Amino acid sequence: MPGFGIVAAVLGIVITMASISGPVEQIGHHVAAALVGTFLGIFLSYGFMNPLAVNIEFVNGAEMAYTRCIAAAVVGFANGMAPIMAVEVARRGLSREVRPTAEGLEAMLKSLNTPAKPKA
Repeated sequence: MPGFGIVAAVLGIVITMASISGPVEQIGHHVAAALVGTFLGIFLSYGFMNPLAVNIEFVNGAEMAYTRCIAAAVVGFANGMAPIMAVEVARRGLSREVRPTAEGLEAMLKSLNTPAKPKA
């Protein structure tokens, strides 16, 4: 987008130079168009594209962490680790903001591992 602004400025000045022998109003109009193109390129770059790119990078990083966590658990289990150890290895790979505590993880796993009550 900054390149778009530079191209707009250069083309605007080229068009202005082509009509330099015309009336002053026409020259002013061409210079103004070049400046608007430059402003638009810079504004779109730093006001729209940069925040969008940062947001996409953030979302992509979160998805990659999720995938790495699952991969660590699966690879650990496939290499012969006990399931609880494979889950612990995956838990350690998470960032501190989303990582459950060891006690919390154990409580979640125990709640999933409760045997079904036999029907009478």
